[in-house]
Parts: sequence; structure tokens; C-alpha cells
Amino acid sequence: MNWQTLISNKRLGQTGSHPGLGGTDAGAHHPERHDDRSEFKRDYDRLIFSAPFRRLQNKTQVFPLPGSIFVHNRLTHSLEVASVGMSLGSDVARDIIRRNPALAGSRIEELGTIVSTACLAHDLGNPPFGHSGEKAIQTFFTENEGSRLRGIISEPLWDDLTHFEGNANAFRLLTHRYSGRRTGGFVMTYSMLASIVKYPFASACAGEHGKFGFFASEADTFRTVADELGMIRLSAPGEPLRYARHPLVYLVEAADDICYEIMDIEDAHKLKLLSYEETRALLLGFFDEDVQAHIMERIETENITDLNEQIVYMRASVIGKLENECAATFLANEQSIMDGTFSGSLIKSIGTRQREAYRRCSEVAYEKIYRSKPVLDVELAGYRVMTTLMEQLIDAAVRPDRFYSQQLLRRVSSQYEIDSPDVETRVMAAVDFIAGMTDVFALDFYQKINGTSLPIV
Repeated sequence: MNWQTLISNKRLGQTGSHPGLGGTDAGAHHPERHDDRSEFKRDYDRLIFSAPFRRLQNKTQVFPLPGSIFVHNRLTHSLEVASVGMSLGSDVARDIIRRNPALAGSRIEELGTIVSTACLAHDLGNPPFGHSGEKAIQTFFTENEGSRLRGIISEPLWDDLTHFEGNANAFRLLTHRYSGRRTGGFVMTYSMLASIVKYPFASACAGEHGKFGFFASEADTFRTVADELGMIRLSAPGEPLRYARHPLVYLVEAADDICYEIMDIEDAHKLKLLSYEETRALLLGFFDEDVQAHIMERIETENITDLNEQIVYMRASVIGKLENECAATFLANEQSIMDGTFSGSLIKSIGTRQREAYRRCSEVAYEKIYRSKPVLDVELAGYRVMTTLMEQLIDAAVRPDRFYSQQLLRRVSSQYEIDSPDVETRVMAAVDFIAGMTDVFALDFYQKINGTSLPIV
């Protein structure tokens, strides 16, 4: 792969022929521009002001949505990931240009903006209640009432639903033409769209880890984007679609890895799941003794006596160190990344001290955070809410002629093709509707259809 091809400001739905969008669109059509923003900055602004991005404020990150102590939700997490992504992309772009001065003045200078925008979008497809919401959708088809649909719907759609994945749903959300919307969905640039697809292959290739990057309904769209950008195709004709990652995916993934692990540690300290001593040891473990002493000396010199603020200072130091490490790792492995042969993530290839410290944080997070009572309570409740919504809405979509089905389907937003004569389209519309809910809306809808919450008459 090469940078000149990989960084394209072509927009889905506005340039060239797109088989996945139903044919040839308006060719060279671009709206008149009234400012000097780049196409990549327009992507960023478009996401910031979008309804799906705004809904992230009511979607769980790890801990229950805030009571007296404010912890991260999907919105604050995405903004922090975007901040780190901007630094990663900008640092990598600067060094690539230093190595290859001929790229100066090219679109590669905007890597920071592209990566940052992809970071904003990376969680857009996550259903309510995080991973328990994903699992509820998957198991509805593998363990519950949805299993009877096998044979009624196509095998590709069955694979998609039984492996339902927030990453693939994000690509659908940004590219699918929902009812009343324009061709190309959000009409984002090709490079930004490719940068969010962490697993660039069809659900038939998901294997035991269950991850994939796009639904069958968006396979042609992804193929158009990938081929235009010169991404390496790994599948032979006739096989399920599979590509090597777009290089910027590694930077988006690294920004996410840095933020969710380190910020979860900080949140756990605020919620008193971790003591000050435990948290300080985990964060200072990323540095050698001299740097540890320097950090504590700065805390003392600046008279930071509040323990929470001390943790904030250490956390900021760790994020800065990990950002530098991941950028350096990307640059050290640039050739294998461009060849499509680099394996694993950047965070797993950083320096030994930082890699071991990150591993310790992961182990502690698993034992004391992700298995803590507040987190398990949300997962258990969320799973029940999501399973009930799936049971009710999928059954209504499959049997729409019944009175109750008709009443229930009237609650589905008009952007989803719930009235389609095609059963697969109706099933996917129901899944789209549920996956797009916030935690708060999903709980409210659940209570209403169960008769435990009634509007005041």
C-alpha cells in the first residue's frame, strides 16, 4: 500500500460509481464550499454535530451511568480517544514526511484529523449496555427464540446477526442509506471510513473471536472503498471478502487501547474500587525509578495535595508516554504495516516496561473493575432488557400481521424499513432500531412494553 493512494478525500455517495449504493451517482458532484475547511475537517465537524454521536452520552462505557460521581460514558470516552488519536496521527505524519520530504504538502499532513475523526466514530455502532448488549443480540439468535429464523433468512445475514459486532454496525450506520436519507449515508471520506474498520473482513471469516468489520449488506460498499484506496485484498474471487487493515486503523486502535485501560483505572480510583496506593503503583509502573521520582517531585513542587488530582497528573503522564511509544512502534513497523504483514496491535509491541505495566493494568481491571458488582449489575440488567426487546421486536417483524405486532412496529422510527415486504429487511430494521437506542431509551421502552411504566393520562 502507499500513502498517496491511502489518503483520499473522495466522499461516499458523491464521487464515481458505487455498486454497493445501487449504481452510479452524481459523478463529480460536490456542494459549493464557503470556507477553507478540508474535507477531513468536514468529516470531523459532521460527526460532532450528528445525532448518533450525541446519543453516546447515554450509553454505558464500563460503569453505570453517573450518580453522584461522574465517570466515563461512550461520549466522553470517544472525545478522549479522539484527542489521543489527533496526537498519534500528527506525530506519525510529521515523521513520515521527515523520512520522505516529497510527501510534504500532500494530504498526509492531515493524518491527525483523519485519525481523530475515526476515533470519534469508533463506538457509534455499539448497542445499549456495551458488550452485554452485543451479547444479547448474538445469543438471541443462537440460544433463544431467534434460532428458529435459521433457514428463513439467508446464511450471510445469519452470520452477521449471530456475530453482531459494534464495529461492523458503525460502518453500516455511517454508510447505509436509511429511509429518507441521502445516498452514501453520512457521505464521509473514503479514508475516514476505512480507518474505523478494525476487522476488514466479512462475518463468515469471524472465527472463534467473533469479530468482523461489515455486514453483508455493506460488503460492496466496503469493497469500493478498499479498492479505491489500494488496500491489500487477501481473499480470492468467490471467497468471503477479506482485506489487510488500512494503516490508520492501528492508530485508532492504539488511541482506544490507551484511553479505555488507563481511564478505567482512574474511574476505579474515584469509585474506591482501587485504593490510592494501588492506583499509584499501577500508573508509576510505566516509568523507571528516575522518572517516577521526577513525577512525584513535580506533584510536591506544584503543591498538588488532593489525592484525586495526583492520580490525574500520573494518568496524564502515562497517556503521554503510551502515545509516544505507540507512535514510535508504528514508525518502526511502517513497512510491514504497509505490506499488510504486521500482526497484533501497537500496544502489544511497545517497549517492555510499558507493555508489562499495561498488562498489569489489564489484569487488575479484569479482576477488580470488569467483574465488580456495579459493572456486573449493569451487564445483567442490560442483558435482560436487550433480550426482551429483541424477543418482542423481532417477533413483530417476522409476524407483522398480528394486532400487537402492528401496534409495536408503529413505535419504530420511520428511518428504518420496518414495513418492507421482505422479511430480512424487517429483521435488520428491528436490529438497527434496538442497536441505535441509548441505555436510557432502551430501559424506558422495555418498561413500557412490559406494562411497568405508563404515561400519565
